[in-house]
Amino acid sequence: MTAVEPLTRPTPLTGPATPAAPAGRPPTAHARLRAWVAETAALTRPDAVVWCDGSTQEYDRLCDLLVAQGTFVRLDARRRPRSFLARSTPDDVARVESRTFICSERARDAGPTNNWRAPAQMRAELEAVFDGSMRGRTLYVVPFAMGPVGSPLAQYGVELTDSPYVVVSMHLMTRVGTAVLEHLGTDGAFVPAVHSVGMPLVDDAGEPVADVPWPCSRTKYVAHFPQTREIWSFGSGYGGNALLGKKCFALRIASVMGRDEGWLAEHMLLLRLTSPQGRAFHVAAAFPSACGKTNLAMITPTLPGWTAQTIGDDIAWMRPDADGRLRAINPEAGFFGVAPGTGPRTNPAAVEMVASDTIFTNVALTDDGDVWWEGLTPEPPAHLVDWQGQDWTPDAGRPAAHPNSRFTVRAGRCPTIAPDWDDPAGVPVDAVLLGGRRASTVPLVVQARDWAHGVLLGATIASEQTAAAEGTVGELRRDPFAMLPFTGYHAADHWAHWLAVGERLGAGAPAVFCVNWFRTDADGRYLWPGFGDNARVLAWALGRVAGTAPAVDSPIGLLPAPGSLDLTGTDVTADDLAALLAVDVDAWLTETDLVREWFAGFGDAVPPQVLDALGEVRRRLVGDG
Repeated sequence: MTAVEPLTRPTPLTGPATPAAPAGRPPTAHARLRAWVAETAALTRPDAVVWCDGSTQEYDRLCDLLVAQGTFVRLDARRRPRSFLARSTPDDVARVESRTFICSERARDAGPTNNWRAPAQMRAELEAVFDGSMRGRTLYVVPFAMGPVGSPLAQYGVELTDSPYVVVSMHLMTRVGTAVLEHLGTDGAFVPAVHSVGMPLVDDAGEPVADVPWPCSRTKYVAHFPQTREIWSFGSGYGGNALLGKKCFALRIASVMGRDEGWLAEHMLLLRLTSPQGRAFHVAAAFPSACGKTNLAMITPTLPGWTAQTIGDDIAWMRPDADGRLRAINPEAGFFGVAPGTGPRTNPAAVEMVASDTIFTNVALTDDGDVWWEGLTPEPPAHLVDWQGQDWTPDAGRPAAHPNSRFTVRAGRCPTIAPDWDDPAGVPVDAVLLGGRRASTVPLVVQARDWAHGVLLGATIASEQTAAAEGTVGELRRDPFAMLPFTGYHAADHWAHWLAVGERLGAGAPAVFCVNWFRTDADGRYLWPGFGDNARVLAWALGRVAGTAPAVDSPIGLLPAPGSLDLTGTDVTADDLAALLAVDVDAWLTETDLVREWFAGFGDAVPPQVLDALGEVRRRLVGDG
């Protein structure tokens, strides 16, 4: 059962608080955890503190509460069983990168790609906004595991939140509840994470304030303290701003933990591919937003004899094992996927996955109680209620679903999920894929010559801006290892850490490849069919791992030898393939100049091995030119 602590201390603004439920003792003897919860409650002043147990009954009870509060719309029980729709406010629809801070002791440690704030200054600002921020609300204590409880690769956190939407989402995205408290025991390590929507239900005069379906604040903070492994988030109820186990813990804080402890926390999918000969390979792949990451994670290969199974779609934690292999887990327990563009052609597994037991946010509502978004069907319905609750028709001149609308669903719902996807021991990584979205210059696939060259490829990923991040849509930006918004320390130090891990792995290190599904011709036509046909590229890459696929040398790395890509059954012509694999020397010389210019922004922090690898590419280009 969920434990409820009544709060009976007097407060200067509201007087004695009223217990929300019969008293219950915190279900843990962990003194530091209990003290921290009490300190946070004293600051935020909720009406009650509820310790979550992670049970199905708790999830259902909170979903009923969210329906009653107007946050959730219950979808039709036949068309979309046990599923709900939530609509956020227009100013709370994505990560707030401009208000995301790394509060390391030194500005240098945050680096040029992060917003730095001195810890003491940030703590003062946070104390001011969190003071009384939960008045009239309930503080939920959400103990959660990132990775299977008890796994040697797992880590643990506790999120304190005043949002039941966050609690049910954490139920789907992490492993929540009593088992985590039992694992922590009386003194186990955990990452403390505090979240408030920033809308108390009592004003400064002590008068009640009416609640709204999606409470949030115009003032927003997402603050990380790497030295003390803390997360504080204020003002947003959405996604990575509020589900603090995801980007905040699993990447920003975990990347620092990994640096200090010798492992990697990466923005990577995990995929198992099995060859016609029955050999299973495991691939970790980094792609920025809008580059087909989820589609690849749930790929249905078109290449006969090959099968694929999903292990993770977004985050991988990887640690060298005693045998010199890099072993990886998916630390999450669910998927938080972008809805628009997800359809039967692009990702049939995802469409099947969200057929039930899913929370949808900012998609459109159909007249028969189902959901819809752009890309779900070839033609839109004649009438919808859009993501802002307004009537919508195909001639409305605006999207029915927000471009960054999402679905949240348990991993076990995925039809392509590997039966052992949550094996505590993880899986051995055979290959690392790095991909961006480039219309020209970058070939369909290229293999790094060595680990340092692979780190160069990862450090220089470039892709188009998307709705999931702030900025101009379509603008090209460098996104090293697809971690630009997520590395919790200096990006160039992250590259140095990759080099150190590679040195430790030695001959057991995975092969590294760069892929680009998005190269176009002069008319803007995509040269590669993508989706399930991407397995053809993966088959060549894994053939390289197995020592069976031939390659040819080029100034920028190793390319598929003629005839080594199986294109049977595709519409890819010989001219298309030549264009897909072409290395334009002049374009690449320009590319190396741009990379050098970009590296200059990191000063002397860029590892010499990465600069040497760039110099080697340029030398080969000039030599072949």
